[in-house]
Amino acid sequence: MGKVGQLGRLVNRNRRALAEFEIVFKLLTFLVAVPLFSGSFRLVMKMTGYRYLTVENVLSFAVHPLTLLSLLVLLLLMTAYAMFDIATVIILLDQSYQGRKAWLPDVLRLSVRKCMGLLHPRSLSLAFLILFLIPFLNLGMASGVVSTIQVPGFIQDHIRQNRVLPVLYAGAVALLAALLSNWLYSLHFLVLEDLPFREARKRSRRLGAGRHVRDMLALVAMQAVISLCFLGCVLIGILLIMAVDGMLERFALLGSFVSTIIWMFIALSAAVFMSLSMPFSYAGISVLFYAHKQERGEEIRGPELGEGEGKGRERSRARAACIGIALAAIVLGTAFTYGLHLGKYNLNIEYARTTEVTAHRGASADYPENTMSAFQGAGELGADWIELDVQQTKDGEVIVIHDTNFKRTTGLNKNTWELTWAEVAGLDAGSFFGPEHAGEGIPLLAEVVEFARENLIKLNIELKPTGHETDFEKSVVDIVAEQDFLEQCVITSQAYQVLENVKEYNPEVTTVYVMSLAYGNITELDAADHFSVEAANVTENLVDRVHGQGKQLYAWTVNTQASIRKMVELNVDNVITDNVALAKETIYAEKTSDLISEYIKLLEKIF
Repeated sequence: MGKVGQLGRLVNRNRRALAEFEIVFKLLTFLVAVPLFSGSFRLVMKMTGYRYLTVENVLSFAVHPLTLLSLLVLLLLMTAYAMFDIATVIILLDQSYQGRKAWLPDVLRLSVRKCMGLLHPRSLSLAFLILFLIPFLNLGMASGVVSTIQVPGFIQDHIRQNRVLPVLYAGAVALLAALLSNWLYSLHFLVLEDLPFREARKRSRRLGAGRHVRDMLALVAMQAVISLCFLGCVLIGILLIMAVDGMLERFALLGSFVSTIIWMFIALSAAVFMSLSMPFSYAGISVLFYAHKQERGEEIRGPELGEGEGKGRERSRARAACIGIALAAIVLGTAFTYGLHLGKYNLNIEYARTTEVTAHRGASADYPENTMSAFQGAGELGADWIELDVQQTKDGEVIVIHDTNFKRTTGLNKNTWELTWAEVAGLDAGSFFGPEHAGEGIPLLAEVVEFARENLIKLNIELKPTGHETDFEKSVVDIVAEQDFLEQCVITSQAYQVLENVKEYNPEVTTVYVMSLAYGNITELDAADHFSVEAANVTENLVDRVHGQGKQLYAWTVNTQASIRKMVELNVDNVITDNVALAKETIYAEKTSDLISEYIKLLEKIF
């Protein structure tokens, strides 16, 4: 309890300065720093001649000399920016430890001086600590400039399917945790005692010797407590919303007013939590830092700044401004909430582009993928489209299968180009999914087109070239054209050359470029009529850019309710999913339900 009390005192003494700085800094990060970084990255692309980035060209872009130099500069700038955040917090906490009220402008000036020396290539190890180690271990200490990076789903799938990679990942986590525990106090030595980073690392390692594991566990426990406090605040807000919803149902205006206050309470709790999680984390490190220094009998040195008492006029103005903003938000929020109740605002907007559902390899959650039963199941579930993969056999027949090798789905360790259609027709592609599907065969593309035409389902036909084909694109287009199905299907591929070949053979065919990475002006890829992008890389800007060129954007592979909702909110044209029923239900609910009621229901489910 002693260390918890010390942590509270460190934060409380200069709590106002900490809160003011962190809230403003986080706002500047998202409103200024992030857009500047994004713009700088786009400038680098333009200077290197890359108008877009895909999996096919990202490596050549990354190794370009100008790219490497530019990214090095950006890395140093990001380090200095993040270090300014950390240095300010450490100095404010140190002033609290000294029993002094800090005047924020003085602290900021000192922090700037501390960070000026970081714009040097020798600071790369410091960049590694600030931008990679701390965020990687999710200790909540990273500057707002470093956001969580979502690993694309196809990479996650690859890791899960490879038994060695999870072991390597666990080893890397353990190694990074050990490295961070050794460097834990290095920033305190750097900021408070003006030591070079190399010497600061050595002093940090010696200071925490024999206590590394306990220190790290203490920090993790502290983060858990902070998270529980935040969840407690949110839970209180939810209970109040539910109570108001029931008690004031007849008094719409009064209910709208109270609901606005509660929503503001939840939003404020979230803002405070996000802003103060880093100061609390460094307060915990500071408590351990000072305790270890005292145990070892080391001198505790820190900068001396002027007292901040006597600055009441500026604080009064800031307080008045905050009160004014809060009152305006309450009034406007109440008017908006009351307008919702009266039906003046319609949040149940039917988008100009209706989000359609594509069954990924058929209804592959319930049936063996890329089989006729999976396609029939997709039709029964109400899928708008069916996505399927096609390859060519030894004798030129176009069959429906995803892998180039038959082993995973049939047990036969042969490649698609090694067998004739007669040999493929005898394979069992259902038993791998379950004994009840034994005997399920691999279909021809022509069979699937006929089924789709008869059942009014559109097809997303992905060509997966192996390098062993003969007139592959022509064969696929001819099969579709023979059944007069060109307008009910799209031809897709992850290889842009395939789309160019399709367009050269028949310009009327609708083509879609399948991309696991999409950055820059992808709409300049003329052979692609539309784009299918891995869901983790779908952003509002990307959707707007694609729609602005009159093209559509598909998202793959979207299998959770949260991710489907996000895609609907982003207004994508088509979600490709393994779970058709979930996608249809979620899209329907998003388009027809009351926003606030559904949000409350979601929170109720969580808690």
